[in-house]
Amino acid sequence: MQVTVIDILLAAAVIAVTMVLGAGWYWRRWVRRTARRAHRRFGARIDRFKLTGKRYITEALLNDHDVALAVRAHAQEHGMPERAVWLRVRQYLDEIVPAFSLLMYYKFGYALSRALLSMFYKVSVGYVRRASIEELPRESIVIYLLNHRSNADFVLASYALAGEVAISYAVGEWARVFPLEYLFKSFGSYFIRRRYREPLYHHVLERYVQLITRNGVTQGIFPEGGLTRDGHLRPAKVGLLDYVLGVAREPGFAERLHVIPVALNYDRVLEDRTLLRELRAKDGGARTGRLTQLGEVLHYAGWNVGRVLSRRWRRYGRAAVVIGEPIAVKPWLDELASGGAPLFDRSRAHRLGAVQAFCDGVMLRIGDIIPVTPVPLACAAIQTFDADYVTRARLLERMAELRDALLERGARVLRADQQVEQDWDRAYRMLRMRRVVARTGEGYLILPRGRELVSYYANSIAHLCGEFESAVKARDQLPADGLVGM
Repeated sequence: MQVTVIDILLAAAVIAVTMVLGAGWYWRRWVRRTARRAHRRFGARIDRFKLTGKRYITEALLNDHDVALAVRAHAQEHGMPERAVWLRVRQYLDEIVPAFSLLMYYKFGYALSRALLSMFYKVSVGYVRRASIEELPRESIVIYLLNHRSNADFVLASYALAGEVAISYAVGEWARVFPLEYLFKSFGSYFIRRRYREPLYHHVLERYVQLITRNGVTQGIFPEGGLTRDGHLRPAKVGLLDYVLGVAREPGFAERLHVIPVALNYDRVLEDRTLLRELRAKDGGARTGRLTQLGEVLHYAGWNVGRVLSRRWRRYGRAAVVIGEPIAVKPWLDELASGGAPLFDRSRAHRLGAVQAFCDGVMLRIGDIIPVTPVPLACAAIQTFDADYVTRARLLERMAELRDALLERGARVLRADQQVEQDWDRAYRMLRMRRVVARTGEGYLILPRGRELVSYYANSIAHLCGEFESAVKARDQLPADGLVGM
């Protein structure tokens, strides 16, 4: 039999395809085995629905009856063909729906978060009562509500809870850049457009949030809608929480819903000066151009690289997380119903008002468990003096008094058993490096450039300071932070 060139090429093609398919099979098998080993190492709960493919979730929402009604209404209102509106819905879903990867979350994501956090901070994780979380029924649907101080909050909270559960976050537009968008989606987070008011978009987002909630996906929500720029907790925005609670309309879901407050605080927020600059700009101050901001970022990065290379690198103190006790949603819904007006029988405005009151109550709980790290403690003590120069003896005395007042109120003071001098020494290293205070004689001078930062960090715990609260707030000259977000 004569072998032709065509036969040889066909045989080579078959061999090549077989090798590619075999390599692909081997690769998929390696990914699955590695992901499972990483997951078993932590023993955390993985919501099965998180492993559902993006295509399946997208098709489920495209076939959703409520989405179809919203498409029809949008087409009629704007005089558009329904085909064009469905294309827009597909774009929204492609933007919103993540593609969770067990391997990325537990092999790459955890390793990256641990490396970054260990480089910048010493991390502390505490629980109000850990047993209360362990006692939750297995079928519970858990929503974590967190205060928002830094874009590092996503990393810090995920790291703190890595051994408990994989969280899906609602992430704003700031992260929709390569490679952050790919990373967040592979970690199971979904993107939302804040301040985007089109009803069709919000209807699609609502149905997606309710779909994953109905299927038990654990979510993390930052109710403040954006980073605090003055250090205080911001008033809550309840759009996403209202979407989540919407599943309680259906039988059997109200009993499963639980909200867990989570409080975060830092000895140094990486974006603090940028946030203060934005606060001044909103109050009528000059805005900083993008090129200037880029130059500052490059200068900051170069300066820190130099510190690493010269072995002068020092961590930025503490990053702390406190996880509160779960709050069952069902008793709250029953209380509303016993008052004669069940939540879902109310008009939208009255329903949102009730959800706002519930969320405000959770924010109060978050405020009560804000961890007190050395820098906020020191800044709050400095803020109580109506002077820019404080002797060391008076400052240490005031820090001790302030710490006692915090402990009396049940505040979560880190390392409360150590000497107050140790707290101050740790805080002073950071404040001196930031050029906030300078040692002069027997005391410390608060530099003009550092006064804003003193107020910013003191504000994070001012509401916990008891008899010293008014003195801490009286010295605060920062303009009030405005509201953004959903």
